[in-house]
Amino acid sequence: MSERGRLGDFLYARRSQLRPADVGLKDYGDRRRVAGLRREELALLAGVSASYYTRLEQGQSVGASPEILDAVARALCLDASERRHLHDLADAGRRRAPARRPRPEQAGTTTLHLLSTLESVPALVSGRRTDVLAWNRLGHALFAAHVSPDSPQRVAERPNLARMLFLDPHTRALYADWTAKAKAVVENLRMVAGRHPDDTLLTSLIGELTVKSPEFAAMWTGHQVRPCDFARYEMRHPLVGTLTVTQQSLHLPQAEDQYLVLAVTEPGSPSREAVTLLGQAASAADHHPGSGDERAEGRAHLRANLRADRP
Repeated sequence: MSERGRLGDFLYARRSQLRPADVGLKDYGDRRRVAGLRREELALLAGVSASYYTRLEQGQSVGASPEILDAVARALCLDASERRHLHDLADAGRRRAPARRPRPEQAGTTTLHLLSTLESVPALVSGRRTDVLAWNRLGHALFAAHVSPDSPQRVAERPNLARMLFLDPHTRALYADWTAKAKAVVENLRMVAGRHPDDTLLTSLIGELTVKSPEFAAMWTGHQVRPCDFARYEMRHPLVGTLTVTQQSLHLPQAEDQYLVLAVTEPGSPSREAVTLLGQAASAADHHPGSGDERAEGRAHLRANLRADRP
């Protein structure tokens, strides 16, 4: 993080992405020494002095009122999620709480009971840092069949959705439009990091991905913010082929920042058929675990039979 701090970095990034025409200002074609709007232009739009806005962006002022932050948000053309993120960053700067290592997240008993009732829909429970806290049989089969099905039960071995998306080739290959999925995950992580700046595990995850994935690092510097709550993706599953799902993340009110993630398919569609076949394959694998070679042979046999049954 730069000397500006999280709030200043966000303001600078978003200001640099705006052009005069975006906010109704005339562009006389002069050579601009900075990308995007000048500080003076942004301050004028927000109705604050240029010196005050400069101090805010440089991290020298942490006492901005909600009204001033809203004015700056309007000047930056922020949407509702981005506006909330701006307020979260300002609140975090005022608190200056010491960093602490949070307790491991756990899916609640009620949540696990709910998950067990979802037999025909791939589903999982995602924590604050995109750790998989639990999943049903179809959720495991769709999103990460190449890892142990009981790995969410062991804190040290829990799959992490963001880490797998950027660093695991199996997960990366699942998405036909990997870039769209990756951007959605980064934008959601940005929002969560703004709410929890003192979460050392979250900071560590972001640091790891920044170092190991140039693509993550490039997306992270864009400071785009958006909840990852609803999106349609084409997936290319190694067992049942191509299917289209709508991924919905439903907030679990009994636990902060935990979500039930569902992969919904249209009734009567080839994608719904693919999920049904995937469930049959997962059930067969559960009943005949066998050795590693036997499981691989069984998957190959199932893949051939399932694809033969599909039009």
